[in-house]
Amino acid sequence: MPTDLLDKREVRIRQMFSEVAPRYDFLNHFLSLNIDKRWRNFVVQQLPAVGTSPILDLCTGTGDLALTYHKATGGSVPIIGADFCYEMLVRAEKKAANTGVKFLEADAQHLPFPDNHFQIVTNAFGLRNITDTDRGIQEMIRVLQPGGRLGILEFSKPRNKILGSIYLGYFRSVLPRIGQIISRNNQSAYKYLPESVLQFPDGEAMVAKLTSHGLRNVRHHPLTFGIATLYVGEK
Repeated sequence: MPTDLLDKREVRIRQMFSEVAPRYDFLNHFLSLNIDKRWRNFVVQQLPAVGTSPILDLCTGTGDLALTYHKATGGSVPIIGADFCYEMLVRAEKKAANTGVKFLEADAQHLPFPDNHFQIVTNAFGLRNITDTDRGIQEMIRVLQPGGRLGILEFSKPRNKILGSIYLGYFRSVLPRIGQIISRNNQSAYKYLPESVLQFPDGEAMVAKLTSHGLRNVRHHPLTFGIATLYVGEK
């Protein structure tokens, strides 16, 4: 049985995000010094829409990446954001009013979409929270069109020893305290965050995992000294 901080049961993860939803956007931008917005723009630059086939943003949360795609495409491409936390989607729908972006409550391990449907599937900071990571990857690949592209934006560990030491000190000690004070949740969400990141594969290990699922041309782009990484692959 995993420790409490690493309990990834669906019921626990859903409750955790439900509790932090009211302050989720503020904390994302505040704790990252707004760099998270640049990361999402980078995803769209690396995986631009081609044609009019739909795009899926999985684990969409409050919809930031889905809305970034909407802005980049000028509304010319159908965009769906899916998440299994209703409270997050309520906020996403408010932000997306009059944009045409659709949001759907769905479990990443059992997606309600047909095979070979989307030209792009993205997942920003959500893959490590899926109870069965491999099942989540399989589902994302299943709904991709042949030749479609998968983009996973996830936290990672800086490789520079000095920077890594400073960052880990902030990540393990400062960030959880600030996050808990502001979000006041009962699920230790901002203690879970660094623990889940530190135990999740990153860099070449994640490239190998995605390749093992049959993706082609898998590559990774470390961002902001390796604090986050974008992984890109083709079906």
